[in-house]
Amino acid sequence: MSDKKKDEGRDFLVTGSVSGVENSAAKTNSVYIISIAITFAIVAWGYIAPENFGGFANALFGGLTKYFGWGYLLTMNAFVIFCLVMAFSRFRNVRLGNPEDRPEHSNISWFAMLFSAGMGVGLVFYGAGEPLIHFQNTPFGAEPGSIQAARDAMQISFFHWGLHPWAGYAVIAMPMAYYQFRRNSPGLISSLFIPIFGQKAVDGWFGKFIDVLAIFATLAGITTSLGLGTLQLNSGLNEIGGIDKTTMIQITIIVILAVLYTGSAVLGIDKGIKFVANLNLVICLALMVLLFFVGPSLPILESLMTGIGDFVSGLVKESFMMAPYGGKYADHLKNWTLYYWAWWIAWAPFVGSFVARISRGRTIGEFVAGVLIVPALGSFTWFAIFGTSALHLQLVKGIDIATQVTKDISVGVFALYKYYPMGFIMSVTMLVLITTFFVTSANSATFVLSMYSNHGDLNPSKSKMGVWGVLMAALAIVLLMTGGLQNLQTISLTAAPPFAIIMVCACWSLWHSLCKDEKEGKL
Repeated sequence: MSDKKKDEGRDFLVTGSVSGVENSAAKTNSVYIISIAITFAIVAWGYIAPENFGGFANALFGGLTKYFGWGYLLTMNAFVIFCLVMAFSRFRNVRLGNPEDRPEHSNISWFAMLFSAGMGVGLVFYGAGEPLIHFQNTPFGAEPGSIQAARDAMQISFFHWGLHPWAGYAVIAMPMAYYQFRRNSPGLISSLFIPIFGQKAVDGWFGKFIDVLAIFATLAGITTSLGLGTLQLNSGLNEIGGIDKTTMIQITIIVILAVLYTGSAVLGIDKGIKFVANLNLVICLALMVLLFFVGPSLPILESLMTGIGDFVSGLVKESFMMAPYGGKYADHLKNWTLYYWAWWIAWAPFVGSFVARISRGRTIGEFVAGVLIVPALGSFTWFAIFGTSALHLQLVKGIDIATQVTKDISVGVFALYKYYPMGFIMSVTMLVLITTFFVTSANSATFVLSMYSNHGDLNPSKSKMGVWGVLMAALAIVLLMTGGLQNLQTISLTAAPPFAIIMVCACWSLWHSLCKDEKEGKL
């Protein structure tokens, strides 16, 4: 690294990056325009030539999982290790902000917002469906439909939704929060590189590339989630109310969701986003408690205990396990684990940026516990309740819902509710939860996209939020009508390899900054 770059990085660490905010203004305008242009070009491609677009997306992602699959596993494991090291290091009591700063939000509201933004609607979508699919197609050699297949299914689900996704979010959020609240840096992903390469490099093409990539991955990810969430809501309405699955119904759902998530984003974090997130948590807990009591309570408790034990005992093996000689596990790895890992990495800039924004005043140790450990335990509990209830129908009651769920995973939880007391009430409540969960994810993304395109301002303009909210809805409608949602989702995952490198650099950048601040007596 040149002396000039070192000096620029040192200036950032000592004086903050107010100049970075000023210099980022011109850059962000161009980033905003470039990212919009790229997104429209890709959507136009999907609209005009959907088969060609789909073939390219699948071939590109297939190539990446084949040749960079080892990279996904290695980097995600490194992120888990880094978070745990930070939680027990000498920096565990350092605050993400100034030493006198204290948390802006209560622990419950903080957890509700980060959990809803980072995971929320995914748990609803996969909570009953994923264990059933692994139960039918277990990759570990157990006989499909057997008791061992059920145990393996829960272990796989725990692994996919446990520590790794949250570690990916945390390694972006920790340094961003530290730099934003202690160094006044702009809320841009490129700011993570100022301590490494200096302000000049970040203000050039390198920083633009990173920020464009962040905007595209966020916009594509949320747009596809909006479309897929709409399909699940339509499936739920069809299951409990007989409402047809039509394009017009789905467009109506998108418009309603867009009004809700854009409106709550415009209201701000305290009045809008936090309110919906708190509502999420209440409904989520209510549904979990209700199914626990009307469902197989004792098997749920036993499944939770067994699942955590299997997760811990198999964590190292599964974290590094690939399929060098092919076989059934190779397909499972590509279609599930590597797909998830790429998805978590591609979502890390958006979720990490939002988590950073709401984490001012938290100590690093507290942050890791709240972002890594607590959400993982929440996911385990959700899967233990819904997954066990679904598997109980299959193994004990002899009721086959796995066949239906394998064909259409979006109906999983609604198919489950049919066979338990108060199923209709829980189904209606679940529709509300899906809506509020998605609204929280989307309003968080709207807020973050506005930050990215508003010079990294931590309190971006409401007009930008309106633009992004409408744009996401419009793109989702176009892609839903042309069948391009899955293709856009697949193409967005190609951002994962460069982001994996960015996230490794973010870890190094934070450690380097903390060591320098410690040496200069600023901690």
